[in-house]
Amino acid sequence: MKKAWQLERELRDSAIPLDRRLHQSNWSVEEYQKAPAGDDLLRLFWSSNVPGSGAPEIPYQSMVQALGNKGFNVTAAEILIPQGIEFFKQEKIDDLRVLTVRLLAALNEAPMDTENPIHTFQHPGDWESTVQAMGKIKMEKIIAKVPDLGEKIYQGWIGQLAGGSFGTAIEGYTSTQIAKVYGEIRSYITHPETTNDDVVYELIFLDVFKRLGRTLTSVDIGLEWVHQIQFGWSAEWVALRNLNNGILPPQSGSFQNPYSHWIGAQMRGMICGMLAPAWPFEAARLAHLDGVVSHDSNGVYGEIYAAVLTSLAFAKNDIRKLLWEALEYVPQKSQYHAVVKESLEICASHEDITLARERLEKRFEQYNWIHAYPNIAAVVFALWFGNGDMTESFSLLAKAGYDVDCNGGLVGNVLGIISGVPAQWSKPIGDLLETYIKGKEKLSIRVLADRTARLSI
Repeated sequence: MKKAWQLERELRDSAIPLDRRLHQSNWSVEEYQKAPAGDDLLRLFWSSNVPGSGAPEIPYQSMVQALGNKGFNVTAAEILIPQGIEFFKQEKIDDLRVLTVRLLAALNEAPMDTENPIHTFQHPGDWESTVQAMGKIKMEKIIAKVPDLGEKIYQGWIGQLAGGSFGTAIEGYTSTQIAKVYGEIRSYITHPETTNDDVVYELIFLDVFKRLGRTLTSVDIGLEWVHQIQFGWSAEWVALRNLNNGILPPQSGSFQNPYSHWIGAQMRGMICGMLAPAWPFEAARLAHLDGVVSHDSNGVYGEIYAAVLTSLAFAKNDIRKLLWEALEYVPQKSQYHAVVKESLEICASHEDITLARERLEKRFEQYNWIHAYPNIAAVVFALWFGNGDMTESFSLLAKAGYDVDCNGGLVGNVLGIISGVPAQWSKPIGDLLETYIKGKEKLSIRVLADRTARLSI
């Protein structure tokens, strides 16, 4: 019997990218403005395609893989995956409904896998314990007043949207398959499309921050999710389900959430860094408040790391030192810390970029393409070898594969703050951010940046 991660890897290795130079994007705003339920949700979770790139995914299979990565024995659920896929293909929906219940029950009852190395690490949950577990940190601002703050935040937003738009067409595919279709990518594959499911959570955080300032709580953020968001994927889907069932943060992020170590929190940490420029400790605090809405432990640490990287970019410009310094704000005995540290050490020990990428890919082959670990490794890889050049860094992200739009958002934000966004990447975007949130369908990026800058002071 194959493990869930092996089945997922086979799906990923065999997926050939749709050439977006020839095919239109399949992003549907309407799909995200309503929440699928019943058999519609059942079908969606047994066979889906990633909006924008068209990459195939089987969310229930990924769910089993994700819980296994969290240190549980998921053998009982893994046995059911092939039959579930077959029931879906044969349109045996009644049988599939029953099998899915059995699969979810097997996950709920999964025992701990004592041999999984995750159990050798320490993962504090509340903020006070998280701070105590950090390394050499500074609680005060590094710079009292950041020069050209408004422009840096604007460039950060443009860089984030450029990176996200760049990666939308290729997310969910392996580096090998991406190269077969596109070769080396050093520009937008299609006209940039800013619509995705990443930035909306940052916009909602900004709404809560505008109303409550630095006194906002995780519950405030979670309730605003319910107010504005109908549907989300993976960890965010579970969090919204929990919230709508009256399970508030931090339990909304941890209760029956196999996806809680995935990239969903890491992908939105940049807003916390922009609201705390050159103030990494505050960026980490805001990220923790936001992260526990939908994630726990290692997933939350991913948002902290992304937020601190962004915050430090307002004060320092040595990319490699930034990557190391930001790691001090992550619990030092956590698995996330170990993953980032190992990724940095692999990059530092290889002059050959291809060998470094291959070693990182092999190291994280058991993790889903949306998991925080392989994606932060890709971010480290791109920033380490990109030498501060946005085009080179984005190209390296394409070579790494995984969740390229989320990774591009973080890399683009950090580099945009440090040195600005080249016209090659900024001009095609213009001043338009499009989202699927009602009332926020079309936004001015300049107005958004000005608003962020005013709130950050």
